Amino acid sequence: MGKIVSNFFISIDGVVESPDEWHFPYFDDEMGAVIGAGMETNKAFLMGRKLYDEWAAYWPTSTDEPFATFFNTTPKYVVSDSLTDPEWANTTVLPGDVEAVQQLKKETDGDIVVSGSATTVRWLLANGLLDELKLLVHPIAVGQGQRLFADGATHKLELVDSSTLSSGVLNLTYRPAS
Repeated sequence: MGKIVSNFFISIDGVVESPDEWHFPYFDDEMGAVIGAGMETNKAFLMGRKLYDEWAAYWPTSTDEPFATFFNTTPKYVVSDSLTDPEWANTTVLPGDVEAVQQLKKETDGDIVVSGSATTVRWLLANGLLDELKLLVHPIAVGQGQRLFADGATHKLELVDSSTLSSGVLNLTYRPAS
């Protein structure tokens, strides 16, 4: 049985939007090793429609190796009630219901990774479907942009692993608390 693992680059004030504008000064070999370790257990991607549209516009023609090959060949599942004919190779559309995601977990041997897709991750948490939340917390306050958790949402989490990278980025792994 697979587990759903969500990964985010996140600022210290909780912003996950547009990490391309603030994340890269912190990316180094040490962070690359953390990301690479996650890629080794990744058997599929799960994403919402917005992230699918962004990635499908970029990765199929990208020459950014080895990531392009990895993203293009790994099975992708899109939770969407509006996407009907995905053009990106190895993409399957799942209806936006709990049973479809539970079935995906049953059929997958390994990690089903969500990179980004804050709205989808909030939905997964609210429905008890997320198994791990991995955050690379950057020591920068961005000040504006979409935050991981919406106002009024409460999710009790348990810290199961942590380390500090030499750049000051915190590498945190949480599981939903029982």
